[in-house]
Amino acid sequence: MKSFTITEFIRLIVLSLLILWGFFIIKPFIGILTWGVVLGIALYPLLQKLHGVFGEKHLKKTNIIFMVIVIALLIVPTYAMVDSLFTNVKDTYIDIQNNELHITAPQEKVKDWPIIGEKLYNNWMAFSENSKKYAIEHKDFLLEKGESALKSFTGLIGTVLSFLLSFIIAVLFMSNAKGAFKSASDFTNKLVGGDKGVEMLLIGRDTVRNVVKGILFVALIQAFLCFLGFKLMGIPGPAIFAFVVLVAAIIQIPVTLVVIPTIAIAYSISDSTLAATIFTVYIIIVSLLDNVLKPILLAKGLQTPMVLIILGALGGMLLHGIIGLFIGTVLLSVLHKLYGAWIDSKEEIVITD
Repeated sequence: MKSFTITEFIRLIVLSLLILWGFFIIKPFIGILTWGVVLGIALYPLLQKLHGVFGEKHLKKTNIIFMVIVIALLIVPTYAMVDSLFTNVKDTYIDIQNNELHITAPQEKVKDWPIIGEKLYNNWMAFSENSKKYAIEHKDFLLEKGESALKSFTGLIGTVLSFLLSFIIAVLFMSNAKGAFKSASDFTNKLVGGDKGVEMLLIGRDTVRNVVKGILFVALIQAFLCFLGFKLMGIPGPAIFAFVVLVAAIIQIPVTLVVIPTIAIAYSISDSTLAATIFTVYIIIVSLLDNVLKPILLAKGLQTPMVLIILGALGGMLLHGIIGLFIGTVLLSVLHKLYGAWIDSKEEIVITD
């Protein structure tokens, strides 16, 4: 067994301390950096297409145009949603103060709803008859829920700002994609040994892109189609319900559970049972859309079994939050590849002589 000299031991200690020190320095930014890498991997094919349109001579201009377009696509809907929410809250508060808030009274059939029907009907009726009196009587409850909603909203704004920073980092990565890929390849080759590192890197890249298409893209499709249905049916706050659908689809909560309240609202506010029934069929089909699209998009072009992709996404999300969707799937995909290489290897691994 090779022995360490005192000098080598001190070097090892100093190097370990420097690495640990560096880790704690960048620790607050690990989430943003990770999202930057994920966004860079996911969006790079789109940037390559733009490079093909504008030519290699205008790479910097293309990068700037791409960044402006994506930031605009992110900021404009966010600003519209925030402005609409604040306006609605302000108008509702003024209407309640003046007792001018008009709430459609519930129909008698609301009482027949299982479990919550009677209680919901009584509260709904009381609120529609005299909103100011109802707000005063339930002041503590409304303030408590309002505070929780405000905290969630400020958290959402923080998430959007973090996402913007991550996107700027992603653009920086994409602007030097070849250098970033070479650096990552050298590191993984050094870590794994030989040229196997590049293969692992490509597996990670393809897995991230498939998760973006299979989970995030499908979630956006579902949210958009639900928003159209809510808007056409006249459901109050269609943007808010659509956002809840988006979040539920991303964190893998069945969208059907989220849209059930909108179905109940549709039957309550609609004068036509046929229209409410058509809306119900449409919204249920949309809520089940991920069951068809997700398996197709997640496993497309990958050798990793579908069950590992799903388990990696769910387990990673439970352990690391939304970013775990990517961490879990990439980790299990790489482990599956390592397992296959070990099984196929004819050489025995010697633990000790």
